[in-house]
Amino acid sequence: MEWSLRLLACLVGILPIGSFVRTKRDTTGNLLNTEVHSAPAQRWSMHVPAEVSAAAGEAAVLPCTFTHPHRHYDGPLTAIWRAGEAYAGPQVFRCAAARGSELCQTALSLHGRFRLLGNPRRNDLSLRVERLALADDGRYFCRVEFAGDVHDRYESRHGIRLRVTAAPRIVNLSVLPGPAHSFRALCTAEGEPPPVLDWSGPALGNGSAAVPGPGQGQGHGHQVTAELPALVHDGRYTCTASNSLGRAEASVYLFRFHGASRASALALPLGALGLKALLLLGVLAARAVARRRPEHPVAQDSPPRPQAQESNYENLSQMSPRDPPAATCLP
Repeated sequence: MEWSLRLLACLVGILPIGSFVRTKRDTTGNLLNTEVHSAPAQRWSMHVPAEVSAAAGEAAVLPCTFTHPHRHYDGPLTAIWRAGEAYAGPQVFRCAAARGSELCQTALSLHGRFRLLGNPRRNDLSLRVERLALADDGRYFCRVEFAGDVHDRYESRHGIRLRVTAAPRIVNLSVLPGPAHSFRALCTAEGEPPPVLDWSGPALGNGSAAVPGPGQGQGHGHQVTAELPALVHDGRYTCTASNSLGRAEASVYLFRFHGASRASALALPLGALGLKALLLLGVLAARAVARRRPEHPVAQDSPPRPQAQESNYENLSQMSPRDPPAATCLP
């Protein structure tokens, strides 16, 4: 009986120990699997801001960083920036780095105004744009290519919106002929935000409606045109462009002849042209008379000048002492 109790106690002590060991092994195995599956797999990705804003004439920085599936890559790479559209838009910047080099040699920089700020070896493709213009307004896309298969390249899909701001500037102001001998005026200005155009002039109220200007259909939404359809009175007409950054204005003057009839209106310019023609003929005749006076002297009875004696005298003065005295002319 005592031997049976000892055997039972041993079995009781062994079972908990075996259970503990099995649980420990299971738990360790589960932890290892969790580490393998939960470790973040490095994948291709691009990190860019949604929008960057800068004023015309200044510089802007377009940030772009990326990740790739390689732990370390020192092979050849190419950094590219596009404008307008991902994958198919025109390239504005491109540089290439040789194997093991951190220097990305510039191969393309549109108008020389695009410069790489980041280091592609350190997953940074940030770009700097110098001397901004309103035409630079738009969306830009960064891209990196490794010297591998088609899976070793990546490009941002949404890109960065570069917003260029500018105070208004009037780029064209003109007066054009209209129907029935009338005139109309056109004023075109650019700016960002797009400016509001107003006309002012003699017996004219402000606030004429702006219509889409030429070029807006090509994506230049910062340009607007306002038309003044009829210039009724003579005088000064002023176009004013304004937005949140400032204002600009320009003026044209209109003066017309007011005659009783069209024939009388034309009589004045034709008469002026005839008078100018008569004056020109008189000047030409006076010049012709002045040129003929030396050829026909007025005093015909005056004795002629002794040119022969003067000639002989000059010959004598220029003769050498060896010439014979018979060369003189006696009376």
